[in-house]
Formats: sequence, structure tokens, C-alpha cells
Amino acid sequence: MDWGTELWDQYDIIEKHTQSGLELVEKYVKFVKERTEIEQSYAKQLRNLSKKYNQKRSSKDEPDCRLSSYQSFLDILNEMNDYAGQRELIAENMIMNICIDLTKYLQELKQERKSYLLEAKKAQQSLESTYKQLDSSKKRFEREWREAERAAQNAEKTDQDINATKADVEKAKQQAHMRARVAEECKNDYAAHLQKYNKEQSQFYFNDMPIIFNKLQGLDERRIQKLAQGYMLFSDTEKHVMPIIGKCLEGITKAGTNVNEKNDTMVIIEQNKSGFERPGDLEFEDYSQGINRASSDSSLSTPKGPIDLLGKNRSKNFWLFKRSKLSSSTHTPFSTPPAPSPPNGAPSPKFGRDPLSYCLKEINKTVKPRISSFRTLRRSPTVTEDFGHLPPEQRRKRLQQKLEEISKELQKEADQSEALGKMKDVYEKNPQMGDPASLATQISQTSQNIERLKGELNKYETWLSEAGVRGETLRYRAHAINNNGAHEVLSTDGAHSDESTPDSSQAIYAEFDDDFEDEEPVTPIGKCTAMYNFPGASEGTISMEEGEELAVVEEDKGDGWTRVRRHNGDEGYIPTSYVAITLNK
Repeated sequence: MDWGTELWDQYDIIEKHTQSGLELVEKYVKFVKERTEIEQSYAKQLRNLSKKYNQKRSSKDEPDCRLSSYQSFLDILNEMNDYAGQRELIAENMIMNICIDLTKYLQELKQERKSYLLEAKKAQQSLESTYKQLDSSKKRFEREWREAERAAQNAEKTDQDINATKADVEKAKQQAHMRARVAEECKNDYAAHLQKYNKEQSQFYFNDMPIIFNKLQGLDERRIQKLAQGYMLFSDTEKHVMPIIGKCLEGITKAGTNVNEKNDTMVIIEQNKSGFERPGDLEFEDYSQGINRASSDSSLSTPKGPIDLLGKNRSKNFWLFKRSKLSSSTHTPFSTPPAPSPPNGAPSPKFGRDPLSYCLKEINKTVKPRISSFRTLRRSPTVTEDFGHLPPEQRRKRLQQKLEEISKELQKEADQSEALGKMKDVYEKNPQMGDPASLATQISQTSQNIERLKGELNKYETWLSEAGVRGETLRYRAHAINNNGAHEVLSTDGAHSDESTPDSSQAIYAEFDDDFEDEEPVTPIGKCTAMYNFPGASEGTISMEEGEELAVVEEDKGDGWTRVRRHNGDEGYIPTSYVAITLNK
């Protein structure tokens, strides 16, 4: 069934229905636009949220950036940013595939419908014009026929009138005959118009309008089909990005599973390990026997390792002031308690009458390169180029990082110098390509940069060699002041050795010295089995898998790390808590 057959007399209904269908398309397009605005607003809010919590990105120097929990949170923010991008993609695809496409198609339908309605209007106007002509001919025929009838009656009446002359009778008959002939012509004209109208009416109702109605029906069906496709695209557009959204959500889940609490705690150890050994026992100071008092942990700084007679690198230990606090006791940190007069005479002239003044003077002379005033003992130390303000372990790591940066920059400058050299050779062989003298400034600048970087490289390598390597033992030398004013040095076995010659370069506090250990292969002292996986991403560490057996080369020295060796010869450090160790007997 079609509209042309079944709805031949429902022109107004068809016109109204097609208009309503187009309005529905417009309404749907508006609905999708508002939906895309919501998606775009949602995506924008997600991006702002991600940016809000991710705006302060940690650099490699910041401690939290290596924690798996911190990295997982950054991964979640990145996934949320990608998720927002997919929401934006949904809005963009809806705009392109639904709104723009349907709007363009809607304009085409409107133009097509308008042309069909114009054709129907023209056909209707043509039929109405023919009907008017028919009606006019019909009225004329009716009028002329009545006039002919009156003329005939008048002629008959005149003919029967005895008083009428023959001329009157003849004139009346001619008049009746003429009227009859005009009426006959009007009748024929009316018949012709009637035939024409009937033909056009048949053409109008059985051919023209059904064709137009069927075209409108096809237009409406195509509109409905296109609208149905728009309905499906509304869902398919989102389904298309669902796999990517699913990957974003899987990434968030993976970020949660990537959190490794043990690794994070080991990173904290690695980042903040000072490298010092635990403080040793304090010496007993027997004043009743007149024994010289030795410096203790309550003096300027607390000893961090066993007593040793090493003190070669005096200038590298002042970072310890940051960790020390002034004593809260009744005595000042550098004063000595009252003691009986020594039996061998008056105090040394070095101290004079005010030992405290002498102590402070000695400290100021020794500490001057690092500490400008005694007040700085209570504040954080000044950051130095050689990272001397850091603990030994952290200083070594920072120096290694700096060396890597300088090496990369030096390699870059060397590559640029080589490229400039090749370019200069090409210019010399082919002057038409360029002037070799134009490269002189760049070559000179590059050479200067290389020399500068080499100098910095040597400087940092020297500092690194002074800082030592992993596993070194920090030892210190403690100086004490006896009652005679002489300096007394404690050896590792607790014996006393007097230094009668005063030396102003010696400090009255603990000094640390770096020993360098040889990195030659040593015989394994045991074996271990990995209980957990360890990535070994840090400098000097080695990766291992759960269940892997390794040879123990060096025991844990209190810093939480054990040195091991694989069967292929690779060596490195692993967390002691990650393995089960069995030492050789």
C-alpha cells in the first residue's frame, strides 16, 4: 500500500505529517548536541581534575618519584586524562556523524519536500483553473439556452398574433433561430470544457497526486531510516571507544596492582641511607683518678662509628653539623667540667685561662670553609657544589648522577664537533656549498664547551673518588683534651697516645675518613635464594627473580644491602630482606 492510493484525499494530513517528521529530526539533532556539550564538559572537568593533582610533577631529584605508590597515582591521573580524551572523542564523533550529517540531510529533505509540495500546488491550481473555465461555460450555456427558449416562444406568439405583420413574424423567427444557434454553440463549448476538466481531474487524482504522495512517502521513509541510523550511531559511537575506555580502566587497575610495598620501603632505605655505622659505646671517664677526659657524643657531634685513627679528609665531614644538636646539659658543648689541678703543673699556655675561648677559636678556624658562624649549627647547611652537605651514601649517588649528566652533555658536544668538522671538510672541498670560515665561531665555541665539560668531569670524578664506593666503612678520629692541655688520640683498641706537640690544624671533634675498597672479584662466602622479585633499577644493584640462587660475595654491613654474584659473573647489591642467606662454614 502507498499513500497515492490510500491517502489520495489526505493532502493536508500528509503535509502535516512530513513537517512533523522533519521537526523530529531537528529535535533529535538538538538533543545530541546537548549530549555532546555534557560530554565535553565532563571531559574538561576530568582533565582539570587530572591537571590539578598532576600539576606539580616530581623531578628525578625528588624522593617520592621512585615510589611505586606515587608512580601508580601518576598512572591513574594519566589514565583519567586518556579517559577524558575518549569522552571528547565521543562528543566529536557524535557531532560529526550525527549532528552535522543529520543537519545536512535534513536540509536536503526540506528542499525535496518543498519541491514536491510545489508540484502538488501547481497541479491543484491547474485543476482549479480548468474547473473555473468549465463553470463559466456552463453558466453561459445556461444563460443562452434560456434566451433561446424565450426567443422561440416569442416567435411562436408573434406568428399566432393576427395583428402582427409578416415582417414581424419573420423577424421573430430569425431571432429565435439565432438564439438557438448561440445556445447550441455554448452547449458544445460547455461539453468541451467538461470533457477537459474530467480528463484533468482524472489525471490529477489518478496520476499526478499519487505520484507526488508516493514521493513524499519515499522521502518520509528515507527520513525515518536516516533517523534510525542516527539512533544507532548514538550507541555505536560510544561502543566504538569502549575498548579504549576499558584499557584505561584496566590501566587504573594495573596501577593498583603495580604498587609494591616492599619495594617502596627499600627505596626509602636506599634514598635516605646515610652510610654511617651505629655509634659505639662511650668511654668511662674516671675523674677520681685524674684520667684525661675524652671527647664524647655530647660534644660537637655524635660519633657515628667505631673509634679509628683515620682522619685524612678533614674537609669532607662538616655535613655532620646538620645532624647534630647542641647539648641540653648545663655545660656548653665545648666546655670541660671542672677538674682538679693536674699534679704536673699549670695548664698549657695554649688554653691560657679560658679553655672555652680557645675551643671556640679552634672550631671557627677549622669549620670556616663550611660554616660562616656558630649560629649555622642550628640551621640547615649551605648546599655545596660537591654535595658535601649530604651524607656519604647520598653524596656518592648525587655525584654519580652529576657525572652521568656531564657525560651525556660531553658526548653531545663531541658529536656536534665531529659534525662541524665534517661540514668544514665538505666546504673546503666544495667552496660553492659554503664558506669554511663561517664555521670557525661554532667550532671554537664547541671546543670551549668540551674543555669546560672535561674539567667538570675530572672535578666530579675526583670528588667521587674521595666519596668512596658502596660498602666502605666510615671511621673517625676522636681528639680529647687532657688536663695538661695536650691532645690525646684514642686508638681502636682503647689505648691512649699523647700528642705533646700542639697543632692548630687539628679539630677537637670527630673527623671522618673514607677508605676505598678494591672491587676485585672475591671468593663467595655463601649462597642465597631470592624470596621475592627485585627489579634492580638503581645504580649498583642487580635484578633477581623469585627462587633464583645467587652467590654471596659480601655480607650486609648494616645498611640493608648484600652483595651477590650470578653464575655469569654479574655482581651487584640486593636487599638483604629479599633473600634467604646461607653462609659457608
